Amino acid sequence: MNAKKEKVIIKKYANRRLYNTDSSSYVTLEFLSQLVRDGVEFVVLDAKTGEDITRQVLTQIIFEEENGDSNLLSVNFLRDLISYYGKSVQSFFPSYLEMSMKNFAQYQDQWRKALSVGGENPGFDMFSNAMKANMEMFTKAAQAMTGNPFYPTPKEEPQADNQLKAMQEQLKAMQEQLDKIAKK
Repeated sequence: MNAKKEKVIIKKYANRRLYNTDSSSYVTLEFLSQLVRDGVEFVVLDAKTGEDITRQVLTQIIFEEENGDSNLLSVNFLRDLISYYGKSVQSFFPSYLEMSMKNFAQYQDQWRKALSVGGENPGFDMFSNAMKANMEMFTKAAQAMTGNPFYPTPKEEPQADNQLKAMQEQLKAMQEQLDKIAKK
């Protein structure tokens, strides 16, 4: 399907049915979710108006996943996310999240390999370095958006250091649990 690497066009009808114009068939949200996992680009258009409603459909997929057994977003994360609406960070926060997700995806395989190797705490330094890179990326984004070259760096921000230490402790606890499972 879609050998040309063009975006697949999905039309959403008033009866909430989704129609894949590439395969000339009706599809489900689960199908679209799999397309995302497979890296297939698609756009969802309102069949009547032609309006691009991809964002709403992707949000609906997340909503469905979160209502099922696959919870990815914590309540605290959701609250934090909601709190950013209407604030000055709303303009650059999506770019920051997108960069963070790409960074996470880049290192995911490396983390998985490092965590599967026995030893005292493999992967800990890699995770720590990735978190520092994330904080630096956030700081640069904030500086670019606010025009404030004096925006505090992660080293000057004690709260960031405390958060990093807490994450490091959580990672260490997870590694200990993985080690226990591996020994069974």
